[in-house]
Amino acid sequence: MQVKIFSDYQALSAEAADTMLAIVRQKPDCLIGVVSGDSPRLAYDLFVEKALASGLDLGGVCFAGFDEWVGIPPENEGSCHAFLHRHLFTPLRLPQANYHVFDAMSADLPGECQRMDDYIAERGGLDLLLVGVGMNGHIGFNEPGVDFGNYAHVQLLEGITLTVGQKYFQTATELKYGITLGLRHLMEAHQVLMLANGRKKADIMQQALEEEVSPAVPASIIRTHPNSEVLLDAEAASLLAHQPNNHRG
Repeated sequence: MQVKIFSDYQALSAEAADTMLAIVRQKPDCLIGVVSGDSPRLAYDLFVEKALASGLDLGGVCFAGFDEWVGIPPENEGSCHAFLHRHLFTPLRLPQANYHVFDAMSADLPGECQRMDDYIAERGGLDLLLVGVGMNGHIGFNEPGVDFGNYAHVQLLEGITLTVGQKYFQTATELKYGITLGLRHLMEAHQVLMLANGRKKADIMQQALEEEVSPAVPASIIRTHPNSEVLLDAEAASLLAHQPNNHRG
């Protein structure tokens, strides 16, 4: 694991976007795992802008959506599905064959998990995975106490996740479960980027990076991945006792 600290969210996002561009150029048929949320939003926007401006061939690139709110239809603008379409799939004009997201309205959620596991396995795993970090240290919907060995699964969500999640919806929305890739997918990914920005993430990032690696803080698993980078802005890194000597503009 390598920790990189940036002056602000813009610089952090540009680094993440450039990493996405690099993997596409290196492996034109790559599979990229993507989460929704505030932390990766600008990275996706910059990736789209740079990919289109350079005429990058994305015909062989596929994306796997990391998670979704169970029971929320894809057309709901608070869904992870809608977020990924808004910031990646639609502006890139990707055909449906080039992405796979969870159907959280399915009557067979275990089957939906298996289909996602199969989709990733058939492509040799994730070449690059981008993740954010929740206020309780969750990754996707892998909540505290999750089994690190899980593949895709359905997860009962904690109160803080349900409360924070309301910000994505225009009106109060009943949320209870999430369907998500597991942390075993993260550990098997060839390269992982973890993004966190803002003072509100400083405490949980200090726990994840400097305290015990434990399911109590799922994000701490990043420290055991052999090819991972944690990208923080100065505010998110402000409580780290050991500041890496690689601050960037």
